[in-house]
Amino acid sequence: ISGSAQTYTLSECLKKGLENNYSLRITRNDEEIAHNNTTLANAGLLPTVDLVAGYNGDLSSSDAKNRATGESDMSINTFDQTLNAGVDINWTIFDGFNASTTYKQLKEMELIGETGTRLAIEDFIADFTSEYYNFIQQRLRLDNYFNAVQLSKERLRIVLERYTIGSASRLDLQQAQVDFNADSAQSLKQLEILATSRIRLYDLMAVKDMNTRLTVSDTSIQVSDDLVFDTLLEATMRTNASLLSAQQDITLAELDYRRTMSRDYPYVKLNAGYSYQHSIMGAGATKTRDSWGPEAGVRIGMTLFDGDRRRQRLNAKLDIENADLARLQLEQALRADLADLWQAYNNNRRLLNLERENLITAQENHYIAHERYMLGDLSGIEMREAQLSLLDAEERILAAEY
Repeated sequence: ISGSAQTYTLSECLKKGLENNYSLRITRNDEEIAHNNTTLANAGLLPTVDLVAGYNGDLSSSDAKNRATGESDMSINTFDQTLNAGVDINWTIFDGFNASTTYKQLKEMELIGETGTRLAIEDFIADFTSEYYNFIQQRLRLDNYFNAVQLSKERLRIVLERYTIGSASRLDLQQAQVDFNADSAQSLKQLEILATSRIRLYDLMAVKDMNTRLTVSDTSIQVSDDLVFDTLLEATMRTNASLLSAQQDITLAELDYRRTMSRDYPYVKLNAGYSYQHSIMGAGATKTRDSWGPEAGVRIGMTLFDGDRRRQRLNAKLDIENADLARLQLEQALRADLADLWQAYNNNRRLLNLERENLITAQENHYIAHERYMLGDLSGIEMREAQLSLLDAEERILAAEY
């Protein structure tokens, strides 16, 4: 690990991650796209204005006979040319509320984009907080393993001195060496686990230098004892972003149904423009002709039958029902998840109190075992058992806290 250590609080880490995390930045861009799409023009509520120009050339031959005189009028390879330019305006004034419903859908998609960003932020905060406290847990576990190494090292020193003066067997020395090596190996593995957690935190914060030392201000996991289930349930049903997203899906399904129903109404379309046309005649008395001026028209129509309207209407109703059922299913799943988490929370609180009592007993037991071992009244295997009991008690406390 290189670089000087900077001490971070959880809020500082979250702030850094919320600003730099690549997934969140992509999500925010998607939200901005949904915002940019929410325009009257995208919904079809504004007219289109086209600037048009064109050229047409016609090379033709003709032979015409006069009915009265019987004379023929023949022209060979007559080349007529036409040049035109103008401005065209087309505007759908009414289409059975289809355009207005489309605009409402775009507004709803904008809200869905905001909800998606909120969901991504909440998921990020949950994942990061979990990993933050996992980092604390792994660091505390490393301290426990280092203490175990020191105890094994002291025991090895004592056995070595006893073996030197002949009061301990080679088997005792070898067993103490094995236990010391095992504890040392375990601490090395724990260093790797702690490094993995640090890299995971740096990845979430989008820190490029993964080898920088990380120091957090929290030195333990503080457990809250003032949570109330009814308050949590009420807050979940009122503010849960997934529920909000499910309700927005219902709104979208209802708007889709309205768009389907809009096909039962007539449509009114307006077109207007101003054009200029210059024609060059290759034959006849007129050589050129210029014309210009405005034009306007209204088109009214209605689709009487398309053979597919009934199917679309039935499916749109079913989509609304499915969206409502999905919301009810999500509510039930949230109640179940919260009840499961509440049960685990209360169980681990009871376990934590019990394990703290066990830790005091394990510490006293280890102290007595150490004193007896120093007096030669306890075997190395029994001393090792007392040491492992202390380590297990510390481990169970960490697991319950986390």
